Amino acid sequence: MNKLKLMLVVLLTISITACFPSNDSAKKEILLQGRTMGTTYNIKVVATIEQVETLKLHEKIEAVLQQVNQQMSTYMPDSEISAFNKSHSTEPVEISVGFARVLAESIRLGELSGGKLDITVGPLVNLWGFGPKHRPETVPSDEALVSARARVGLHNLHLDGRQLSKSIPNLYIDLSTTAKGYGVDMVAELIEVNGIGNYIVEIGGEMRLKGFKDTGELWAIAIEKPILDPSGVQRAIHEVVIPKDNAVATSGDYRIYFEADGQRFSHIIDPATGKPINHHLVSVTVITPSSMTADGLSTTLMVMGAEQGMEFAQQHGLAALFISKTEHGFTEQFTVKFKQYLK
Repeated sequence: MNKLKLMLVVLLTISITACFPSNDSAKKEILLQGRTMGTTYNIKVVATIEQVETLKLHEKIEAVLQQVNQQMSTYMPDSEISAFNKSHSTEPVEISVGFARVLAESIRLGELSGGKLDITVGPLVNLWGFGPKHRPETVPSDEALVSARARVGLHNLHLDGRQLSKSIPNLYIDLSTTAKGYGVDMVAELIEVNGIGNYIVEIGGEMRLKGFKDTGELWAIAIEKPILDPSGVQRAIHEVVIPKDNAVATSGDYRIYFEADGQRFSHIIDPATGKPINHHLVSVTVITPSSMTADGLSTTLMVMGAEQGMEFAQQHGLAALFISKTEHGFTEQFTVKFKQYLK
């Protein structure tokens, strides 16, 4: 799935004291780690080692993430989404509950944003060299752009319950803007079903948190300063937030890009132009209860740009932080709803 958003939000080792700390000495922060969706995952649960081992929690997490990959990874040729993309049939097919859930939210966000989030934009992502095909980093010709754009359009995708169909045979869908967040949500739900109420789940930078640390303190998250560095070596903290029982997702264009003829081309494609975004907004962070929704919204707002994105976020009551690049460094603006989470 290897979503083209690297870890833009990093977990801090700092915390703030909660109003009613709970310190059960038998329960500690247990770290569960692994790889999934072309990236890493880091999960902390406040529990006893015996509880985690008895529940076989790590094995259950691995199974859930494998299922998400099998449903929605465009990098797996035998995944559910790959089978749909390869098929040229326009007849409805029955899809899994998870696949349908992510599609429904992706379509909702696409319609809500006037097409700024478009999960059929995959042909353009591939054309610009940022998809699973990894094409050469060159600027596409106008003819190639016209050809690819003819295959794009959310109106060509139809979801009715679990019945999925397409209007054109070569429609290609890519859920990289929402599926990783969905994976975070699924792991969080699994942890809660197993009786653990204090945790932090992080997959490739997308997060969902609940409860407290083992010290009785609230989880604190650092938002990274959007420094242009494709290697990811240069890192600095821009802001610290206390999300409480919420999900956090950040989208940015400063890690994945290529340069040609002195111009930098972002991996984030604007469906309206078929080209990488070209504005001063470099990072957007969204806080919502669902990681899948935060994931999709952060990309949506990045495509919109600072002015339109801020207007959209305010209109829909979103908690969002915008960081823009200027000649003298960075400027930030945030919605009224986001302010409550600032440390």
